[in-house]
Amino acid sequence: MTDSSPYVPPKVWTWNKQNGGQFASINRPIAGPTHDKELPVGRHPLQLYSLATPNGTKVTVMLEELLAAGFSGAEYDAWLIKIDGNQFGSGFVAVNPNSKIPALMDRSGPTPIRVFESGAILLHLAEKFGAFLPSGGQERAECLSWLFWQMGSAPYLGGGFGHFYAYAPTKIEYAIDRFAMEVKRQLDVLDRRLADNEYLSGGGYSIADIAVWPWYGGLAKGLLYGGGEFLNVQEYKNVQRWTDAIARRPAVQRGRMVNRTWGEPASQLHERHDASDFDTGTQDKIGEPAGAAS
Repeated sequence: MTDSSPYVPPKVWTWNKQNGGQFASINRPIAGPTHDKELPVGRHPLQLYSLATPNGTKVTVMLEELLAAGFSGAEYDAWLIKIDGNQFGSGFVAVNPNSKIPALMDRSGPTPIRVFESGAILLHLAEKFGAFLPSGGQERAECLSWLFWQMGSAPYLGGGFGHFYAYAPTKIEYAIDRFAMEVKRQLDVLDRRLADNEYLSGGGYSIADIAVWPWYGGLAKGLLYGGGEFLNVQEYKNVQRWTDAIARRPAVQRGRMVNRTWGEPASQLHERHDASDFDTGTQDKIGEPAGAAS
């Protein structure tokens, strides 16, 4: 598509609140709270404030995996933070000054510890419980390398490809082509790694897999941005095998339900405060969340 009136950047950028896009109403170039709102606190040591986007799913899957492995100290309350302005409440900003989900308050010790950024939360929990993180050597280095690979790569998938392919008010061929090429390169990176390794660390299932799976597993199954066919995700056979293997894990199936407010009602558990919540459910379909790429 050719734009007959090409954009010329001004000398100094200014915020145009009417710039369009599905999430324009919640995007802003400044940080800090917009309103006073305290966060609820439940009875468990770990308090999670989140939404079941890929980044949120990483943490609920990790917590469910820890509980399945017998770590009772990983019991948690998962509170729903919808990305509709609630992320700018004073209580949430105090836990995460970046106003993004997920955010964790670890209240297991004498002084509460806040942890934000999903990768940091995974690493905090892995070190706290001594699980899903190799103890040393090449396997640990691989695990951490793939964890940080995901943190650096996913913005090209979400804010890049996902935004311009699914959410931008105008389809821009250059932008879609540029990010589609990068995402396919990322899938190829994963596929080559998984050709000779069951899991990303080269050993057992780890926080590297837990971090990468909600993003690239979701993409591999056509669940992100409706771009599966466009990106021909079926050609990445090793990614498909790995995705299916992780999806069969009961803790993963539980974790992806938590803080989910869209899809089939049976797949939703808006808040989780006890293991029995998976039996009783808190389903009440709200619709697809704003900022689904978070």
